[in-house]
Parts: sequence; C-alpha cells; structure tokens
Amino acid sequence: MTSAPNNHRPRSHPHPLLALLLDAADGRFPAADGAVTVMPGLGRGLECATAFTGHAVIATALSDAAVQAQQPDGFGGSMAPDFLRWIAGPDGWIGSIDNVLVARGTGGPPQLLPDDTAAADPTTGPAGTGTAHRLRYAREVRENVQVYGDKRGLVILAAGVAGRRELSIEAAPEGVGQGWGRSLLADALTVLPPDEPVFAAVAPGNARSLRAFLATGFAPIGSEVLIRPQPRP
Repeated sequence: MTSAPNNHRPRSHPHPLLALLLDAADGRFPAADGAVTVMPGLGRGLECATAFTGHAVIATALSDAAVQAQQPDGFGGSMAPDFLRWIAGPDGWIGSIDNVLVARGTGGPPQLLPDDTAAADPTTGPAGTGTAHRLRYAREVRENVQVYGDKRGLVILAAGVAGRRELSIEAAPEGVGQGWGRSLLADALTVLPPDEPVFAAVAPGNARSLRAFLATGFAPIGSEVLIRPQPRP
C-alpha cells in the first residue's frame, strides 16, 4: 500500500495523478500489485477513484489511513459501491464508472472550427438537449471548456481529471449509422498538436460511443469515477 502526501497543492503544481495517466498513455502502468495509492483531492470539491490493471488510485481529502482502513484493493474493490458511497458520504454525488481511453493529436490543418453559438447557448446546437447536458456537465467538472463542431455534432475539449486534456463529443442524432461520430472524432484530433495525449471517459453501457472511440484509435487504459463528497467536518 502506498500513499502520496495528502496536503494542499499550489494550483500551478500538476496533480500527481497526471503523471500516472501520461505514463499509461505511453504504455507504462503501475505495478499490478493489488495496492491502492491515496493522493490529494482534485480541487473544486471533486475527488475520484481511478483503476488500472491491478492497481487503484484514490484522489481524496481523506487520509491514507482512513482510506486503507476500508480495505479497498486494486483488483476491483476501489470501485465497489459501498466504498464509493463511503467516500462520498450519504448525500455526496457519485458519477458513473467510465472507461478511460487515450489517443494522440494528429495536428495538421484543423478540420473543426470553434462553435461559439453552441458554447453560448447549447440548446441551439445540432444535438439539441444532449448537447445542453454534455456542456453543462463539462462546465461542472472540467475547466477551460472549448467547443468545436459542425452539422455532425459538437466536440468539447477541456482540462479534465488532474488537468489532463480531455475530449467528449455529442453527435447529431440524424447522423446515426452514417459514421458522423467517428469522422467527428478523427477531425477533433486535428485540433490538437501532433502526439499530444488526449483522454476520454466513456460509460461502458454507451456501446455506440465506445465503438466510435475505439475505431478512431483511442485505447483503454483503465476506469474511473468522479465523486463530489458532501461537506466534511
């Protein structure tokens, strides 16, 4: 069992989870030893549980001793409902358990332009209420949210978990079965510098989206769940 100092970090310092995520993007993973590493919370009232193969990371304001006393493990125990509810508290918010995937920017002439209209009023976007929900969620849990898109849908780029570059999409419903989601993802990678890692969090049950990400070259590196715990003493 390992731990990182659970103290307040200057905002300019990268969160220690970011280094693990970038290493995973390069194919270097924590040891599959069943251990749980405890790190500081993510800031903005958010915490998370991240699972790699055989190793888990809990980013929380709770102490290492308190977390380890719950006996989580890196073989799935860190995602157990009872453990996540313990972190969140009875009235805390627990997000969905998502697959974490990573790809790299391709650079070149950007194939998508900023969509300032949807950014200002998401209900006018091509994907309607789905766009509104995705943008609202992005602004609640991410920073530096940028919106791109065209008739195929919208792409959201932002600073996500631990400051990583994160991408999400909302494809227009009329494009279902026509490859719009996959082409939108491929074009989104042109907005990023060549070889820059970009991450995505996709719910396992969203099979259509998951297939699109995998087909566009995104590779799975683990899973995660975001938590906004109730206020603690």
